[in-house]
Amino acid sequence: MLFKTTFAKEPSFQHGQAPRTAVLLCNLGTPDAPTASALRRYLAEFLGDHRVVEIPRVIWLAILHGIILRVRPTKSAKKYASIWTDQGSPLKVWTERQAQALQQAFDASGEAVTVRYAMRYGNPGMPAQLDALKAEGFTRILVLPAYPQYSGTTTASVFDAVYTWGLRTRLLPEFRFINHYHDHPAYIQALAERVRGHWAAHGQGDRLVMSFHGVPERTLHLGDPYHCECYKTARLLGEALGLSKSQYMVTFQSRFGKAKWLEPYTEPTLVALAQQGVERVDLICPGFTSDCLETLEEIAQEAQEAYLHAGGKAFHYIPCLNDSAAWVQGMHSIAREHMGGWPLQAPNPMDLQTSRDQALALGATR
Repeated sequence: MLFKTTFAKEPSFQHGQAPRTAVLLCNLGTPDAPTASALRRYLAEFLGDHRVVEIPRVIWLAILHGIILRVRPTKSAKKYASIWTDQGSPLKVWTERQAQALQQAFDASGEAVTVRYAMRYGNPGMPAQLDALKAEGFTRILVLPAYPQYSGTTTASVFDAVYTWGLRTRLLPEFRFINHYHDHPAYIQALAERVRGHWAAHGQGDRLVMSFHGVPERTLHLGDPYHCECYKTARLLGEALGLSKSQYMVTFQSRFGKAKWLEPYTEPTLVALAQQGVERVDLICPGFTSDCLETLEEIAQEAQEAYLHAGGKAFHYIPCLNDSAAWVQGMHSIAREHMGGWPLQAPNPMDLQTSRDQALALGATR
């Protein structure tokens, strides 16, 4: 059976139109409000993604809509309410600030690059942002995921959203995708500066715990590089800080469901450290470039409480990179490397007029 594709309406084409370049910074997403109804919409989109949950579709959708979306939204809304700010969701606030700071970095370098941000789930959505860039005449788009370590559950899903948008687009922009930057020197340096800054202000703990978001263990055996890239990030950060292997450790958080996920799990590890007499723990979440529910509530609240309740004396959460100067420069460096060969300087107006005149003259002779 043949299916007819309905393409979106193309903006008016202008002869001699100058190519325009954009960076689209993509983060996971967030509900619009810390309410059960907003969480239900958000979780339906997030957990309905086949990249996120690889259970057979028919079975999973029955569980999702029949059980999870009836129970979880209210519980999740309370968690979000505990971290919500006057400006909104922390993840959205920090992602927007990162995009603004990256725009300023390009402007300061005299580079004609426009920076926008989008959410894979929630608002502003990726299709809407891509529609806007297309309507404004952007012909080259670099997709920069907010995930340093590649995972099919996150990075690949961002790319899926771009491909899906492209199915209804006749004249596609030239796309480039950044798969990962888990070992990029600028990213590692930004992390190291964040840790050093915290230690300079608060002293150094007995152990540095690097907590990454967890994924089902089966993804590792199926070929997902996420586990290995997390450990490489940890090793490089440990080396940058001059730490021995006994001074830091890697853990994984945010387990969901009953399946086995990547280990060791963060909270049980913290409890064990407290019981072993480790009096102070410093914890950083290198896999998150923006503070969010998983860092501010799950770690800075729940994990801290578990550690202190188990006998730990002091728990220090080290904030994410957010819009720190080192990370803004890091994003700028990473983006520029992936835009190699793309002209980043603003075109000369005289050259554009000449191109238009030549195009019009050529059209007149046909």
